[in-house]
Amino acid sequence: MAPVSTPFAARGAIDLGALANNRKQQQAAEMAKASAPAGVIFDVTEAEFQTRILDQSSHVPIVIDLWATWCEPCKQLSPILEKLAAEGGGKWILAKVDVDAEPRIAQAFQVQSIPSVFAVVKGQVLPLFQGAYPEAQIKQVLAELLKVAAEQGVTGTFGEAATATEVEVEEPVDPRFIAAFEAVEEGDWAAAEAAYREALLHSPNDPDALAGLAMVGLYGRSEVATLVPDAEVTDVDAQLDLADAEALNSDWAAAFARLIATVKATSGDDRNRARTRLLELFVVADDDPAVAPARTALASALF
Repeated sequence: MAPVSTPFAARGAIDLGALANNRKQQQAAEMAKASAPAGVIFDVTEAEFQTRILDQSSHVPIVIDLWATWCEPCKQLSPILEKLAAEGGGKWILAKVDVDAEPRIAQAFQVQSIPSVFAVVKGQVLPLFQGAYPEAQIKQVLAELLKVAAEQGVTGTFGEAATATEVEVEEPVDPRFIAAFEAVEEGDWAAAEAAYREALLHSPNDPDALAGLAMVGLYGRSEVATLVPDAEVTDVDAQLDLADAEALNSDWAAAFARLIATVKATSGDDRNRARTRLLELFVVADDDPAVAPARTALASALF
């Protein structure tokens, strides 16, 4: 199956319809992932491979998603796998492998292209598929995987074998966030923004509410933005819209660089708008490696 096309071009017109579908998939995956039992979805390293993959595969099937940050089809596939893993309730585990960070694992699986998805059952590797498959077909593949695992006696559920001291007790969801989560799932960004602002009235510095507010603001703006090619950009509004598009495409470095350049080139209200937008995107990007150098560059631009 051909990979799903990238929602954003580097330059020129942007397909906002494709972006909206991709964004809703990613947001649904984030909501589902947040409710998944700890350990059902995890990043795996070479050092952990024996214990977290091979050893556990005798109890529960392991699905391995080999991806990279630069891979556009991976950005389509990974949220679907995470969503299904969370919904699976521990009947299978999703292990994510960044092939750039863990090249030896990719070599061991003889990966030719990404995304590539494998399963491990009783220590045996089962190739599943390559490319960005749609959710319906992935569900069929997973159903067949569970049948194969059952035939080999692997019918456990993740967490069954853990002792009481090993089980992590999840904190209950703050009820003030439920309305926000529900609005996000519906793609109602205005309602989600209102819910997060309500939460901030009770706890002004709540990091989750601040991050949620910044995120839905980004998504909401993308649905009404009219984007133009870089060559035609002449005002601050267009720069802000293009920075949003780059952020939604996970090109944080480009988004940050654009806004920092705008801060340097403007003054007064325009400069403050560019700076504010940049700070909002810092919150959304969170621990992305591009955030730290961009913060330094912003400080230099301002002072």
